[in-house]
Amino acid sequence: MGKIIFYEDRNFQGRHYECMSDCSDISSYLSRVGSIKVESGCFMVYERNSFMGSQFFLRRGEYHDMQRMGIMFDAIRSCRMIPSYRGSYRMKIYERDNFGGQMYELMDDCESIMDRYRMSDCQSCHVMDGHWLFYEQPHYRGKMVYFRPGEYRSFRDMGYSNMRFMSMRRITEMC
Repeated sequence: MGKIIFYEDRNFQGRHYECMSDCSDISSYLSRVGSIKVESGCFMVYERNSFMGSQFFLRRGEYHDMQRMGIMFDAIRSCRMIPSYRGSYRMKIYERDNFGGQMYELMDDCESIMDRYRMSDCQSCHVMDGHWLFYEQPHYRGKMVYFRPGEYRSFRDMGYSNMRFMSMRRITEMC
């Protein structure tokens, strides 16, 4: 079980909102988010309502000032709790939409799909086991996107047409 507390101002000041599950609209509780405490678990926070827009991964800790933290967007409008998971990790990544082109199976982190597989792009995936973060740059840098178990036939159709995913990381004991 996770718990995250959003504060309107920096340094945990102002009104606050406690959350222990997914929240699709934080703006109905607070006008802005200036700082966050994650008391337990891991969460993805999103730039827009309904888990849309840019995403940022938060684990247990105190985040005094969202702007100074390097969050790449101005507002936090929704959050998703990442459930604890202790099993195996497995997914297939595909070069093209609808599971087309080259396919590789991953069971561990991948710092660079270009270096490991000579794969220049990843446009669909099937997450069989575990929870994963995909990054737009090698070595787990740049914008990130959270994927839980399921089939993702087209990243373009999901709104990621301008992103190329170049590295993947399992969400393991980080939470």
